[in-house]
Amino acid sequence: MAEFLHMGGYGAYVWAAYAVFVIVLLADALTPLWQRRGTLRDIAARLRRESNRKPTP
Repeated sequence: MAEFLHMGGYGAYVWAAYAVFVIVLLADALTPLWQRRGTLRDIAARLRRESNRKPTP
């Protein structure tokens, strides 16, 4: 098992590459969700401001 993790001396590079890949993959999947949440929050705030605005006679 230790030889598998060591990978002939290249283990640190290989496992670091896997870690970076997973981090980028997660960021790529989660970023649109975070942006959507922010956009919906902005829209809700805009609607609240517009509904609280007094109509001009």
